Amino acid sequence: MESTLAAALDEATRDRLRDVAARRRFRRGEVIFHAGDAANSMHVIASGHVSVQVATWSGDLAILTVLGPGSSFGEIALLREDAERSATVAALDAVETWMIGKADFVRLRATNPAMDRFLVSQLTRYIRRQDARVIEALYVPADKRVLRRVLAMGRLYGDGSPGTVVPLTQEILASMAGTTRPTANQVLRAAERDGLIAMSRGEVRIEDPAGLTRRAR
Repeated sequence: MESTLAAALDEATRDRLRDVAARRRFRRGEVIFHAGDAANSMHVIASGHVSVQVATWSGDLAILTVLGPGSSFGEIALLREDAERSATVAALDAVETWMIGKADFVRLRATNPAMDRFLVSQLTRYIRRQDARVIEALYVPADKRVLRRVLAMGRLYGDGSPGTVVPLTQEILASMAGTTRPTANQVLRAAERDGLIAMSRGEVRIEDPAGLTRRAR
């Protein structure tokens, strides 16, 4: 189980983690849990990618982020009794996870201080991501936000080098950037005309990562 969680633990606790974790598989488009569900487990992604979504005031779904192999989700909600999920997590492709139930999670925390260090690290990263998102939303134009999401997803789905394919729709990229699909389409078409990316149905291929990075600044 290669993940930030496993990396924070000693070998004996990693073995215990493997013993209690259950392998789960999800089809593309399948919801792993909904916002408002009881928080009764956490997941570590073994393969595939998931979207983390929240409902807006108008009832639409906004995608906060996309997670890939090695990432964990659902652990923060386990810190409180009777907590509910704060977001909906859905599979973007075929996904396999290691699922750790709440009771096992609590026992691991009680016997290994590294679990708490991991949780503090996750909370710190979450707060930093939220701060960066707020600053970006307030001060970075929509066109640059779209291109930054393409670059970030290029690193998630590959190494971001020329030829890296980001298999996400314009709608998903627009939602992650906090803008509309028409705006995202306009930005991506301009980048395509300049040879920075190439687009086909449901995906974006990075052609010139250096040029794309310059435009996203």
